[in-house]
Amino acid sequence: MDNFIVSARKYRPSTFETVVGQMHITGTLKNAIKNNQLAQAFLFCGPRGVGKTTCARILAKTINCQNLTPEIEACGTCDSCKSFQAGNSFNFHELDAASNNSVDDIRNLIDQVRIPPQAGKYKVYIIDEVHMLSASAFNAFLKTLEEPPPYAIFILATTEKHKILPTILSRCQIFDFNRIKVDDIALHLEKIATREGISFEKDGLHIIAQKADGGLRDALSMFDQIVSFTNKEVTYKSVIANLNILDYDYYFKLVDFLTAQDISNALILFDEILNNGFDGNHFINGLASHLRNLLVGKDPQTLQLLEVSDNIKSRYIEQSKSTNLSFILTALNLANQCDLVYKNSKNQRLQVEMALIKMAHIQNAVHLAQGGFNNVSSSNAEADKKKTPELTKIENTASIEVPAPNENKAPIKEVISPVKEVTPTEPLKEIVEKPTIHQLKDSIPLKPIQKKTSKLIPSLKDLEALSESNSEKEPTFLEGSDVESFSFESFLIHWNSYAEKAKENGRINIYTLLTSQPPEIKNEIEIHISLDSKYQDDILKEETIDLLNYLRTELKNFNIILKSNISPKKQTKKYYTSIEKYQYMVEKNPKLEEMRVKFNLDLLP
Repeated sequence: MDNFIVSARKYRPSTFETVVGQMHITGTLKNAIKNNQLAQAFLFCGPRGVGKTTCARILAKTINCQNLTPEIEACGTCDSCKSFQAGNSFNFHELDAASNNSVDDIRNLIDQVRIPPQAGKYKVYIIDEVHMLSASAFNAFLKTLEEPPPYAIFILATTEKHKILPTILSRCQIFDFNRIKVDDIALHLEKIATREGISFEKDGLHIIAQKADGGLRDALSMFDQIVSFTNKEVTYKSVIANLNILDYDYYFKLVDFLTAQDISNALILFDEILNNGFDGNHFINGLASHLRNLLVGKDPQTLQLLEVSDNIKSRYIEQSKSTNLSFILTALNLANQCDLVYKNSKNQRLQVEMALIKMAHIQNAVHLAQGGFNNVSSSNAEADKKKTPELTKIENTASIEVPAPNENKAPIKEVISPVKEVTPTEPLKEIVEKPTIHQLKDSIPLKPIQKKTSKLIPSLKDLEALSESNSEKEPTFLEGSDVESFSFESFLIHWNSYAEKAKENGRINIYTLLTSQPPEIKNEIEIHISLDSKYQDDILKEETIDLLNYLRTELKNFNIILKSNISPKKQTKKYYTSIEKYQYMVEKNPKLEEMRVKFNLDLLP
């Protein structure tokens, strides 16, 4: 029985052309070889399993190849390539810095660098996991790395570039390897499965590629595991069963239940998922990813962001068309909030179930919010109509022609003086009727009238603008007799809906005030909210009438009241200066001051 070789080693790339998903790296290296512009120190950095060490070995083999192809690839048939593939090349040295990270190991490497190559043009030194070197080892390596012999080339590989000294980074050409795309990994797995004669489903290979998170080596390891598990039949069902992944069908069914407001089946489906051994946090994160894919699938320009197979992509597009955008955005927000509080919750299952129930009521909340604002706007319109006759009277009085003042007219003080001399015992009617119409016309100043209106006959737009300004200055409570009871969940939906509406209208301060602190309900009708400052309390008082009108109308309870309290400020810790500390110490020990004077010491500020 032959020894089994894992796919990660068996199908390891041997040329630049076979490297997966790193075209920007391989193209640069091939051009450097072609133009004879090789640097003497390279740094390959990136996540695990993306081809750093593989590209380093390919580069080492290619620069010593005796018969390069026109595509700047190693021939694989010359003596240098054969010895490299057999592992007995004297021009190639690989050091694992994870286990050889001392100064002595670097000194041995430096001693080897002094010996020129016996055959070939370059000696290549690959140091893997270079960030594991100690600080003293880095310092011992600095001089050789900066001024190596012309035949020596160093290739450093690491997954944690931030741990490497800046002096090392400045002496290297840095190549950042990207995470490999899901489609590239799936295509590579298809090629391997075809070579090995393994039957597969593309959906299953896409799941493996997604689970690998950009690492090809992880994908190949999972691929070997599933091939052994299924006896060379890689199917979608076998992949999700072996890798502990929730089936897409669960999420498609769940979204259908939530949009249909079928809470019972949604909770039963969640219970089935838990019985299959999946964690609630894993489920809610998967639901958030599903909703994100639905959001992406609504726009043809963002379809490329769906990293799934074609069959699953078509299902996402179909469901996104039948799902309302407001539902997706609100459900995404609820899933995110559930994920944030999940780990700190004592009843984690209840957190997920509450999130599902709220998602099922999203459409009702949206309709109620829209209807409530329409009712408020209609009531405002009726109030505006009632105020129109009064405005007409005001404008009619403003249209009286007032003659310009002249020297013959009596001054205003003479008109007002009789009124001031009236005693309190005189009837009010006599006081009002004393000035004549001519005296009143003379006593009216011109400037206030010009400020109120510049036109003798106001237009309809002026009347509407004045009506709106008056309605904003004098808000009144709506009258009603409904006193229905309500739940905290329904109250919270309308509270947040009012806050969102304020945010859309540009009143960010109201939105921040209502969402920064969660409100509480006491005695069934009292809404209590904690504030941080007197400034927030003033803002809330100006908004109280409109807010209560909206809540009373939506919740059908006109006994609701709003109460606020300002939280006491936290006491800040007092910090002492160095001089204050010194004075305190001198009080304890006066000889300390004698010592300071004797030695001519100064105090730091």
